[in-house]
Amino acid sequence: MSISYKKLSEDELDVFISMRINQLREEGATEDIDLIPNLKDYYRRHMGDGTFVSWLAMDGDKIVGTSGMSFVEKPPYFSCPSGKIGLLSSMFTDPDYRRKGIAKELLSRVVEEARNYGCGVVQITASDMGVLLYTDFGFVKNGNFMQYKF
Repeated sequence: MSISYKKLSEDELDVFISMRINQLREEGATEDIDLIPNLKDYYRRHMGDGTFVSWLAMDGDKIVGTSGMSFVEKPPYFSCPSGKIGLLSSMFTDPDYRRKGIAKELLSRVVEEARNYGCGVVQITASDMGVLLYTDFGFVKNGNFMQYKF
C-alpha cells in the first residue's frame, strides 16, 4: 500500500461529496434533504475564492481519506488577534485504511494550510471516533461551545 497526498480539485468533487455524506451518515446524521447540491455549491465557491482547502489521501486513483479546512473571519479577540479561524471538517478515512496514520497526515496538512492563511485558531466539532486523534494532535476541549439552531 502506497499512499500519496494531493489537494482536492474540482475533478474529485463528486467523490469527495459522496465521502462527506458517508461520513455524516457514519456520525449518525438524519437525512431529511438532498445535501449534494448545497455541498457542490459550497465547495465550488469557497475553493474558488481560497476560503476552503482540502487534502486527499490517495491509493492509486482511489480517494481513501479526506480532510477540509474552511477559513472564516470574526472580530479579533485576545486569543486570536487575527480574527481568522480555521474550521476543520470532512475528516474521513475509508474503514479499510484506518489506523495507518492517514488521518494524522491529512490533519497536519490542513492545519498547516490554516497557519499559512493566518488563522490564530482551528476549531472542530469532533465525532466520538475523532476525539483521540485531535487530542493527540494538541486540540483542547472548550466546554462552553454552544449553538442555536434555526
